[in-house]
Amino acid sequence: MKTVEDNIYDYPVYYDLIFGSDWTAEYRFLEAAFKKHVDGKTKRVLEPACGTGRLLYRMTKGGYTAAGLDLNAKAIDYCNARLRKHGMKETAWVANMCDFTVKKPFDAAFNTINSFRHLSTEKDTVAHFRAMAQAIRPGGIYALGFHLTPLEGPQTDHESWSARRGNLLINTRMWPRDKDTKARIERYNLRFDVYRPTGSIRIDDCLVLRSYTHKQFASMIKKVPEWRIEEAYDFSYNIDEPIEIDAETEDIVYILKRQ
Repeated sequence: MKTVEDNIYDYPVYYDLIFGSDWTAEYRFLEAAFKKHVDGKTKRVLEPACGTGRLLYRMTKGGYTAAGLDLNAKAIDYCNARLRKHGMKETAWVANMCDFTVKKPFDAAFNTINSFRHLSTEKDTVAHFRAMAQAIRPGGIYALGFHLTPLEGPQTDHESWSARRGNLLINTRMWPRDKDTKARIERYNLRFDVYRPTGSIRIDDCLVLRSYTHKQFASMIKKVPEWRIEEAYDFSYNIDEPIEIDAETEDIVYILKRQ
């Protein structure tokens, strides 16, 4: 099998398959969260770090006015091509989620698969939440899902999963390369083993992510008073079962309320 070291985000077809195959639970949870936590109706939704638009497309199909932004131009091209293919407006654009503006505020936003942790400094993180505060109206929400670093108990460091679409099969594995607890930077090896009728390829990448304990996140969000933590859930995506955050909490979806 040929191996290449490359940015996995530059392979939108593969990325969309491996990260987009389990969109249904997230979509249903987000709709329930809009109904439960947004003041008034939710018509306009925004996805920062939207990637290939796996949820953006479904939100548009579901009747929302949905838009997204991402730094990767190849992912945005893929997202807009899918929207165009289905007769929808091209609503995704290339932008930095630390520094962007919108013409009209949205009712809600979501970012559910750890993309937030790509912001490697406190400065960038605070800038992101300030930009989001300008993009979401008061009474709206930001559903933010990622992995916390638990203060007690084991941490889930290794993950592997597979996805198939037609004759395309991808086996994925992620495992830690190194961690700097003082700088709060974790690097993970990410491997895609891609099997196609025309041949196979292995793509190796390295993800650089900022770490958060629940205390560190709570302290950081206080720096942007336009937001408060309203509720928290885990990755079971059950809107009727919010969780109590404690020292062992790892998988989390924060519901942040725009003040």
